[in-house]
Amino acid sequence: MKNYNVNFVDKNTLQINGLGDDPLWDKANVLTDFISPWDNQEIKKIELRSIWDSERIFFCYKVYDNEVHIERKNDTIDSINNSDRVEIFFRENALLHPYYCLEIDPDPRIMDFIAYPEKKFDFGWNWPENHLMVKSNINEHYFTVEIAITIQSLKELNLLNNSVIETGFYRAKYIKQEDETYEPIWISWVNPNTETPNFHIASSFGTLTLLEP
Repeated sequence: MKNYNVNFVDKNTLQINGLGDDPLWDKANVLTDFISPWDNQEIKKIELRSIWDSERIFFCYKVYDNEVHIERKNDTIDSINNSDRVEIFFRENALLHPYYCLEIDPDPRIMDFIAYPEKKFDFGWNWPENHLMVKSNINEHYFTVEIAITIQSLKELNLLNNSVIETGFYRAKYIKQEDETYEPIWISWVNPNTETPNFHIASSFGTLTLLEP
């Protein structure tokens, strides 16, 4: 499995603002090896950083894209689902029973849900209240999405085990077609080795290792 090492910072030193410009992000390893196994188009650069302190784990997606597509008909799940977005999935183990999904567009609107094998989704579930914070920003060349998740919520959901979190990182990019519709390209950190796009499978996950101070 792919692994990403999450470096430690002192508590209460990082305050997310959606810009991804805090100097503390320089302490993070930069993950850039995203792929689209099902599509031949060149992928624009994606940078993902993560750091943690004793209370929270932080993520920062920086997605290079000068044609961001956001469907703003309403704030429903369908509207978010038809928009460019970044995604993070967490699981307790490879059984995926259950796993937890965060899908966030650049506005940022959050689609958070609990899921089970064979793409059984429960959109009535939400990440524990006050344990998730998201901020974002869009500029001419890229957008950023910053995420803060409490360590407490990860422990309560049995997602943090011996300093390891089993995690998938993904991106959906919508491309305008000749008929004015939009079709997605699916991008993943880990190649799940499936014939058709599928993030909702055990083989699409890697691991995060929280490094101790």
